[in-house]
Amino acid sequence: MLLNLLAFVSLAAIDGPAPLPSADDVVAKMLQHDADRRSALNGYTSVRRYVLENEKHHKQAQMLVRVIYNPDGSKDFEIVSASGWGGARKHVFPRLLEAEAEASRANSLEDSRVTPENYSFTLLGADEIDGRKAYVIELTPKKQKKYLVRGNIWVDAEDYAIIRMEGAPAKNPSFWIKSVQFSHKYEKHGRFWLAASDKSTSDARIFGPTELRIEYFDYVIKGTLPVEAGLR
Repeated sequence: MLLNLLAFVSLAAIDGPAPLPSADDVVAKMLQHDADRRSALNGYTSVRRYVLENEKHHKQAQMLVRVIYNPDGSKDFEIVSASGWGGARKHVFPRLLEAEAEASRANSLEDSRVTPENYSFTLLGADEIDGRKAYVIELTPKKQKKYLVRGNIWVDAEDYAIIRMEGAPAKNPSFWIKSVQFSHKYEKHGRFWLAASDKSTSDARIFGPTELRIEYFDYVIKGTLPVEAGLR
């Protein structure tokens, strides 16, 4: 009986779940894959739809934007159309595009990347996103910078790309904003992981909760070099 019990315990140990890697191991592979993907991608074009809604004041605005992602990582934007809430079209939408264009430039890009220079990492466990295994990692910003966040990322266990990010800005963007919560999702296009949707809610001191949704579509990826990974 004892031998049978020991054999059962040994078998259970063999068939049990594999131990999770460390956060440092996952991040190191993520950075390596990301570098390979960036060197392989010569750019892309896409279209975005922005929808801004404020229920308290019954306001809504929409904007359609054509995006050019350049080989150096910078982004250019062209507003195709805009409608609805005039204040959002005049002030909010242009500032959103200006902020992203600024963050994509070389002098700001490193300040927004998920790297050990910007964050401490804690592995929280494993999850499944759309049938794919992912590692869940908590981000703790090392600096209070406007492009950093406090929250969690989901890293695909096969491609080592960030496929989801949720949290809040590390630094409050304005005195007039009490809080901001966001969720970013990515999907795979060939070998590349590209933004699929964003959703954020800002609680403003005057206007109250305002929701921003962004949909990403019509990706056209330029010629790439042959590598085995994908860009987020």
